[in-house]
Amino acid sequence: MEVVQTNREINIRVDGIQLKGNLRTATKSKGIIIFSHGSGSSRFSSRNNHVADQLLEDGYSSLLFDLLTWEEDLVYENRFNINLLTQRLIRVTELLMNYKDIADLPIGYFGASTGAASALSAADELKDYIKAIVCRGGRPDLSVKQLKNLYIPTLLLVGGEDDVVIELNKYALAEIKGICELKIVEGASHLFEEPGKLDIVAKETIDWFDKYLNK
Repeated sequence: MEVVQTNREINIRVDGIQLKGNLRTATKSKGIIIFSHGSGSSRFSSRNNHVADQLLEDGYSSLLFDLLTWEEDLVYENRFNINLLTQRLIRVTELLMNYKDIADLPIGYFGASTGAASALSAADELKDYIKAIVCRGGRPDLSVKQLKNLYIPTLLLVGGEDDVVIELNKYALAEIKGICELKIVEGASHLFEEPGKLDIVAKETIDWFDKYLNK
């Protein structure tokens, strides 16, 4: 797949502050995947960038951006302020829908760890625009109020060694009324650091977006 741009840094101005983002774009892109990072992570997350690179090779554009400014991230509580992170994700998504070259692409969310909660919550509010969601090692319990209203196809990926998070995702699976699947990656820990496990995440992610993003 020919790539037009990779890791193009963009500035995103929302609510009087400026956030940094990395935008990957592919020719004849099948969609744009917006990443919502976990607590303490940024657009430089090696795990999310690995998945984004695989998505790009398969024809998906993506945006990884910092949900918090550097100063905001110094306040530990901000990392778990799901309402703040959700509103940031919503505002960035709305801006992206008018961004040149990608304005008409179907949109998917990829949420990791606590970022999964903001992705699920934002998708609930933007339900007419978000076509599919993937959560990796997510904390969907932090968006519990939104789960029963969620009808967007959602894939929950959890490491087989991540016992507590498995139970939290089983709860989410039972609560979500729309299409939802829970897949456990055997031998993987919470961060999917074991050899080959992130490649499984990337493949499952691509398969999910291939199946649901353009429906």
